[in-house]
Amino acid sequence: MERLRRIAKEVLTVAVLALVLFSARSSLADHYVVPTSSMEYTLMPGDRVLVNKLAYGLRVPFIGWRLISAGTPSPGEVVVFDSPESGKRLIKRVVAVGGDTVQIRKGKLYVNDTPYALPDDPGTEAFGDRRAELNLSSGSGNSYGPRVIPEGHVLVMGDYRGNSHDGRMFGSVPAKDLYGRAVAVFLRSGDGFTWRPL
Repeated sequence: MERLRRIAKEVLTVAVLALVLFSARSSLADHYVVPTSSMEYTLMPGDRVLVNKLAYGLRVPFIGWRLISAGTPSPGEVVVFDSPESGKRLIKRVVAVGGDTVQIRKGKLYVNDTPYALPDDPGTEAFGDRRAELNLSSGSGNSYGPRVIPEGHVLVMGDYRGNSHDGRMFGSVPAKDLYGRAVAVFLRSGDGFTWRPL
């Protein structure tokens, strides 16, 4: 009988620990494996990325309902969300937020008539302090806009502009549907463990 009690206690301890860990992963932080090249050169296929799930609010573990909203996404942040078309989990860069007017002219991104590309380096876009090195080897994709992003939404795009299925195709994404903000790459094939802040 004593042995059964000990086994039950150990099983209960492991179950509680597993529940706490999975709850934390569901609501606080998680990792994401980059499946495609759509975010080159910032992210490469196979990269493992740390995701802060508290960046935009607290969700109920496992269900995903938002309990508390906190913070809003800013242009330049890399975010994780579900595709409005397929429901597949995606990772892209926020290029505009609600109220912004967005346009792509001659391959360059303009937000509120301001170009994001650096004057001396058209392959790099500046989002305040953040820099995005674009992969333009397949061109910059089709022209887009001008379009006004609805309030409460964000427009997301891949950094590999000619090879990314993103907001230019499926439209803006409600900010409340973002799962979290990508913080850094912590593992890259060929480099091993690393820390590349996003």
